[in-house]
Amino acid sequence: MLEGNQKGKRKRLSLLKKTAITTCLGLSLTFTTVYADESAELETIYHVYVDGEHIGKIDDKAVVENIMDGKVTTGQKKFDKFEMTIGENVSFVPEKVFNPTYNNSKVSDILKNELSVKAKAVELKIADETVGYFKDQETADAALKAYKAKYVDQKKLEKLEAKKSEQKQSQEKTNPSEAKTNPSEAKTNLSVGDSILLDLTLSEKVSFSEQKVLPKDIVTVKEGVKLLEKGTLKEKVHKVQDGDVLGGIASQYDLSLDKLLELNPSLDEDSLLQLDQEINVTEYKPFVDVIVKEEKKVEETIKHETEIIESDELYKGETNVKQEGKEGKQIVHYAIEKQNGKVTSKEAIDKKVTNEPVKKIIIKGTKVIPSRGSGNLHWPTIGGYVSSNVGVRWGRMHKGMDIARPSNRAILAADNGVVVEAGRDGSFGNKIVINHNNGMKTIYAHLSSIGVQVGQTVERGSQIGVMGATGNSTGVHLHFEVHVNGSLQNPQKYF
Repeated sequence: MLEGNQKGKRKRLSLLKKTAITTCLGLSLTFTTVYADESAELETIYHVYVDGEHIGKIDDKAVVENIMDGKVTTGQKKFDKFEMTIGENVSFVPEKVFNPTYNNSKVSDILKNELSVKAKAVELKIADETVGYFKDQETADAALKAYKAKYVDQKKLEKLEAKKSEQKQSQEKTNPSEAKTNPSEAKTNLSVGDSILLDLTLSEKVSFSEQKVLPKDIVTVKEGVKLLEKGTLKEKVHKVQDGDVLGGIASQYDLSLDKLLELNPSLDEDSLLQLDQEINVTEYKPFVDVIVKEEKKVEETIKHETEIIESDELYKGETNVKQEGKEGKQIVHYAIEKQNGKVTSKEAIDKKVTNEPVKKIIIKGTKVIPSRGSGNLHWPTIGGYVSSNVGVRWGRMHKGMDIARPSNRAILAADNGVVVEAGRDGSFGNKIVINHNNGMKTIYAHLSSIGVQVGQTVERGSQIGVMGATGNSTGVHLHFEVHVNGSLQNPQKYF
């Protein structure tokens, strides 16, 4: 009602003003300024806007400022960890008018109800995606630095950042337009086992801006790092069905069991699953990748080569080590690039051999033993004499030739052939039978031990066992028989 009366007065004053000016112009041109009301004075009022919307007019900015200060003070007491401020943008537009109209109480009531209190914060953005809000720039920087430090040594990171800062200041002093030096181009002198961080970059653009947010939306350094790791993907869940097990669920979504448990901290390998239980199966992609370039010098083992020389002096399947191999040593200087801690490239930029490797040389036999005998027999023992020949002895037929008192007790194959029997056989004791594949077979009996097996091809003169006295024997000797096409023969005919 007050504002309506004021508008009526201003309208009447405007009409009187126009009439007075017209009258004065008609009477005389000597008057240059005429006032509608000699008693009226110009006064200043303020139009109040909240986030661009006009709220009303006041005659004193203190009316609004006192309300704002009171709200901030109350909010600051409640949230003393943050710097509180009015959440909306409040602005004043002054205006000088005659007989102004305003309504302080109306504007005050609106502001008391509409204005909110929020915390001043720094928004961290990665490639135009909001990561989170921090209480100040220092905290936001600390979160980003802690995220980087997950993939590099913190001391090395601080050293790199200090070096970059020095280079930047030096370039600005000498020639600001000169291109920046890439730290990765620097030459490095390292000791064995040492490494140096040359550069660290982020895969996406990082930006900061001041914002006003609710205190509950402000995150700590630790929470900020977790948000950076988690990325922007929405969570995907698997509802447990009858027969589901953790390992099967992990395989279904191309996850390892360890990763599945990491995504679900409340679970372990022995957890019992319930029907319709929700299991998080999303492997989040980080907001930004940390790309690290470094150099490292290490001592490495050089594996020795192995050379195989074939020889017909050894039988097939036999080998002989002519020279033992020995591993060497070398110092290697690597240029390495990593993405989120995983090596994406590794290049040797310098190598120095400190100990040459020694090649291992193996002689491999190629000689094949013929399985067919020549018919010309080799004496089956080393020395010795015939203690009993083929024929009647003690009133019964003695089928073999006995050899006793050799130089040593080795038993030799009489000719090339294949072993068809090798084992215990009644009165013969330990016995070997060789088929020479030419109609001839030879028998070796009373052995103390057997050195061949059935199916083995043996060479004329090779050792097949040891002389003994097993079975029905009068002493240590070899009982030796020769059969040709199934007929018993006198062995001495074939030596």
